[in-house]
Amino acid sequence: MSASSRTSPPPSRAAAAEPLVLAFERHLATRPAHTRDAYRRDVRLLQALAGALPLAKLSPAELRRFLATLHARGLSGKSLARVLSGWRAFYRFAIDHERSLKDNPCAGLKAPRSSRHLPAVLSPDEAVRLVAIADDDVLAVRDRALLELAYSSGLRVSELAGLDLAALDLAQGEVRVLGKGAKERLVPVGEPARLALKAWLALRPTLPAPEGEAVFVSRSGRRLTSRAIQQRLAGWAVKRGLARHVHPHMLRHSFASHLLQSSGDLRAVQELLGHASIASTQIYTHLDFQYLAKIYDQAHPRAKKQRARR
Repeated sequence: MSASSRTSPPPSRAAAAEPLVLAFERHLATRPAHTRDAYRRDVRLLQALAGALPLAKLSPAELRRFLATLHARGLSGKSLARVLSGWRAFYRFAIDHERSLKDNPCAGLKAPRSSRHLPAVLSPDEAVRLVAIADDDVLAVRDRALLELAYSSGLRVSELAGLDLAALDLAQGEVRVLGKGAKERLVPVGEPARLALKAWLALRPTLPAPEGEAVFVSRSGRRLTSRAIQQRLAGWAVKRGLARHVHPHMLRHSFASHLLQSSGDLRAVQELLGHASIASTQIYTHLDFQYLAKIYDQAHPRAKKQRARR
């Protein structure tokens, strides 16, 4: 069942909107269409939940109960936060148009947090096995350089696709990356990636008319697209015996997680990934704890005893 079907009010109730709701909908006429439609659905949903109770008479406790009802129907915290935004807008309007309403009953209400999905990562052994391509074919040499760089430096797939020769400084072991928001960052390139890139760049001129300054080009000489990189990586994961789907962002997650496990320096990982806020990087602390918990369970004598009793 979709989120919209779970939240849609019964047609009979929606048709009997009270005057305050109708006034609010007229008030929305100047808003962007997507905002107008969303707020209208939110308030009609509230009316359906309230039944015969006028919306101006609802208490914070009743609104909290309605949120719990929607959560029980399967709405995520993110969806509930959006619904709550529509309710708040309605009550801000209602305070100006309903003498009996003095306070916004939505004030202080918060949607429950959505469960946070941790990104999938490769183990260090899986990552090394994936990138250790020994084929001498020109495209295999290119792909090894591509995957080594992705894992070595944590680049996004769009950054790999858009990388130009001038951005590589293999003598210094650096790559200059143009990331999101046209923000530039300098990222180290590990020795295995440097060697793989040198091997690829020695073969690159043998392709027919390589396109401009692109580092990674196809057999026909055109710049590799993000989609082509995704397909090549998925294909190599199968060939290298990894029993799951692997995508470019998984290599980026693996880079960040493995680096954090080794260094413990969250701020450095933030800078290397090009995250504007450290909040985006903090998810890797969860991955790090998962790793520590796994090691504890495998190695701690008490954990072994507890596992034996299960």
